[in-house]
Amino acid sequence: MNYTIIRIQNARFYAHHGVLDAERMSGGLFEIDAEMTCDLTTAEVEDNLKKTLDYEQAYSFIKEVVSGQKFFLIEALAYRIALKIIENFTVVQKVTVKVRKPSPPLGGLTDFVEVEHSEYRHKAE
Repeated sequence: MNYTIIRIQNARFYAHHGVLDAERMSGGLFEIDAEMTCDLTTAEVEDNLKKTLDYEQAYSFIKEVVSGQKFFLIEALAYRIALKIIENFTVVQKVTVKVRKPSPPLGGLTDFVEVEHSEYRHKAE
């Protein structure tokens, strides 16, 4: 099989996620990467046809999940984004989502905390 990888890098959203009440009330910046491994044949790519990945739609799905509800854990946020993408794009065989939280409240200085979650398409689908 041949695979094509499509990436959305460093999409930024202001949202209200976190364990602390203050984080969920005031919100903060979140950065998202999505790497989608797609099963595309050469003919499909050359014909610019039906069975491809609309990355504008993928971005919209990410935005919908990030903005649609408050999560206590960025792990849960990454999981929900990955699930939304794999459920809505049959061409995606694997999706890896990274969620970064810049300047997290850790009691010290750090650039960010990042989680990574991968979902795979199950053969029965």
